[in-house]
This record gives sequence, structure tokens and C-alpha cells, in this order.
Amino acid sequence: MKTFSAVLLLLLLGVLPAQTLWSQAAAPAPAAQASGTANDQSKIDPAKEADIRRLLEIVGVKTLAAQMMNQMMESMRPVLSNSLPAGDYRDKLIDLFLAKFRSKTDTQELVDLAVPIYDKHLSHEEIKGLIQFYQSPLGKKALTELPQMTSELQTEGRKWGQTLGHDSMQEVLAEHPDLAAALESAGKSAQH
Repeated sequence: MKTFSAVLLLLLLGVLPAQTLWSQAAAPAPAAQASGTANDQSKIDPAKEADIRRLLEIVGVKTLAAQMMNQMMESMRPVLSNSLPAGDYRDKLIDLFLAKFRSKTDTQELVDLAVPIYDKHLSHEEIKGLIQFYQSPLGKKALTELPQMTSELQTEGRKWGQTLGHDSMQEVLAEHPDLAAALESAGKSAQH
């Protein structure tokens, strides 16, 4: 099931085509394979692990994960709807899938996944430094402001990408009138 969840997340991030999701969903689930996360955590110095968990708590990883899941759930419906063939079954399937997906989310699992990653990339002294920083006034402000800043950057980035996409398509169609005519013809055929 972890493989399916990872594939779904990659799909939602636009890394994998939608067809991959449905072919994976139809296939029998492989036996659960630990990626070594549990073993990796047992190798982490207990004091460092405790500080990593403290840092994750200070920065609000569980809250951020819950917010991310809620945003992802909102954006999943249209992606799933566009990925599945039309039919009376589709809305019910999507509703049931989203309910099942939501029931399986556990933010503590994300924290547990983060611990070995933080251990791998940051020294114990760096973890302690981050704890100290995020407990300072500037660190607290960063924690307060960064989510809003990220949201605004995503909105502006989406607008920027749409403008670039629109301009690029217009230029390609202007440079290739044969493709512009084919597109126009295809659009008229789809309307009939």
C-alpha cells in the first residue's frame, strides 16, 4: 500500500502519468517491504533522534502534513476525474477512493519517515542549531510567515507558468500554420 501511496503522490505532483496509477491499482499489492526505515532509525543516536523529533515538533511537521493532505485532497478530485473514463460510476468511485485515502493518512508516519532523512542530511549540531533558531524570534517569524509566502509563491508561479505556456503555444501556432489549422479542425470536430 505504501507503493500505491507513493505512486499516487507522484501522480499528483505530475511526475507520473495517470495511467500508471490505474495500472498499479489494478495489480495485486506486493508484500510490504520495509525500506529500511525502521532499521535506519535504530542506528540513529538516541539523543540525536530525540532532537530531530523535537525539531519536527517545533516546526509543526504534523500540522503542515495535515494541511498538505487537505490541499492534496482538494486537488485530487479533478485529477482523478480527468484520469478516469466518463461514466456513472466515476463520481462514486472517486468519493469512495478519497474517503479510503483520507482514512489511511497518519501524520505520525510522515514524522517517522522524516527522522532518518534529517539524520542523513544534518549533523546533531546542525539539528541543535535549527532548534535554537526556530525558538528565536526570527525563527518563530519564519515559521509563521513561510507558509503564507510559499502559498503566494505557488500562486504567482502558477500564473507565470500559465503565461509562459500560453505565449509559447501562440508562438508555435504562429510559426506552424499547418498545426494551427489542424488544431482548429480538431476543435470543430470535437464540438460535433
